[in-house]
Amino acid sequence: MLFNSIDFALFLPIVFLLYWFVTNKSIWWQNLLIVGASYLFYGWWDWRFLFLIFFSTLVDYGIGLALGNEAHAGKRKALLWVSVLVNLGLLGFFKYYNFFLENFVSAFTLLGRPISGDALHIVLPVGISFYTFQTLSYTIDVYRKKLAPTKDFVSFMAFVSFFPQLVAGPIERATHLLPQFHQPRKFQYRSAVDGMRQILWGLSKKVVVADNCAEFANLTFNHTSDYAGSTLWLGAVFFAFQIYCDFSGYSDIAIGTARLFGFDLMRNFAFPYFSRDVAEFWRRWHISLSTWFRDYLYIPLGGSRGGTMLNIRNIFIIFIVSGLWHGANWTFIVWGLLHALYFLPLLLLKRNRQHVGTVAEASFFPSAKEATQIIFTFGLVVLGWVFFRAHDMSHAVQYLTGMFSSSILAPIEIEAQITLPLLLILAVFISVEWCTKHKLHPLEKLEQKWKRPMRLTIYYMLAAAIFVLEGQPQAFIYFQF
Repeated sequence: MLFNSIDFALFLPIVFLLYWFVTNKSIWWQNLLIVGASYLFYGWWDWRFLFLIFFSTLVDYGIGLALGNEAHAGKRKALLWVSVLVNLGLLGFFKYYNFFLENFVSAFTLLGRPISGDALHIVLPVGISFYTFQTLSYTIDVYRKKLAPTKDFVSFMAFVSFFPQLVAGPIERATHLLPQFHQPRKFQYRSAVDGMRQILWGLSKKVVVADNCAEFANLTFNHTSDYAGSTLWLGAVFFAFQIYCDFSGYSDIAIGTARLFGFDLMRNFAFPYFSRDVAEFWRRWHISLSTWFRDYLYIPLGGSRGGTMLNIRNIFIIFIVSGLWHGANWTFIVWGLLHALYFLPLLLLKRNRQHVGTVAEASFFPSAKEATQIIFTFGLVVLGWVFFRAHDMSHAVQYLTGMFSSSILAPIEIEAQITLPLLLILAVFISVEWCTKHKLHPLEKLEQKWKRPMRLTIYYMLAAAIFVLEGQPQAFIYFQF
């Protein structure tokens, strides 16, 4: 079920009314309603995958209880490894089986010992990468004794399958989200209103910005050889805004929807394209995944506690695994490797923590140095996105070669009727984000600055833009991960 669909527009108010007016006397019934609604939401694509998410839920719930009753260190570690192997085994089979098989066969062929292997027609379950990491966070935190295992199976099912963030995050920690299912929830009008504002902003980012950018980006990436370098650069920039507005728009809708039901989800984006270096970019982009890898992989590997070489090794592992998490393709691995190379000079010069605040905090305009840093960092990120969007490595090389060809200064080859309105939309969007970069989202606490008539005007303008300026509907990009 898509957030930007008629189905969801009917689904959400029905669940909301049942939640607050029918099941509001009992936490257990509210949680059970969330489980039913979440399974309906997830099963809307393919009901067969409900068995997979239920199995993962059952495994980690049982292992959590076993960890709570086991004091022996060796047995506790064995239980943890059962959870890790089952969860990553399922993820690996559905997401990476054909990729590893193909590369295994290719490796033996290169060595002069050709072998054969039959690829399987595997359908990737939507959101498996997200809910797998979410359930793993529970088992690991129970193992570390940071969280007591829950005995309420309904609450745990609700935690794993919570429909607002089930298929594309944010990836919630059990220590943050699970306790919220055990606490009484009261309807908070101000929080719900702000949630609706965030939903509206997220929808406008997805429908107006991302889907329109997708049309141009698809032209250049699907017909790379037909365009000059200048057009390819613009296509890569438009893809950068497509993936940002698509994914952060989903996160905004998820966070806003959760607030309607009295839940607080973690922030997933913090205006990443205003970053002054790549380290800051990764503190602001897909925050829930970045911090997950930091806490459950980087720190256990030794983090920055060892020597320089150990630190470099850990950074490369984190970025390469992050790339592989995104998809079974060498393009994603190279994308992660490229960001590791971007990060390396900052690490060696010990400048990876120099930009932790918001850019231009004391003034409206950035300094010349800050503006240069932002543009340079954005350029590096755009080059990385070429690998992310390309069909395969040869396509990525072809696209990058075209970008840096002698035609880089040639006139844009897409009709002005397409490019000029889109550039205007982006200019307005960037201006709004810049002016509100100190907020959680641009419409946050709007009543503190604007009177009711002006607020209503803003809401109606955004709603009108969603219907008038919508691009060709596109599936949310991160559904494929």
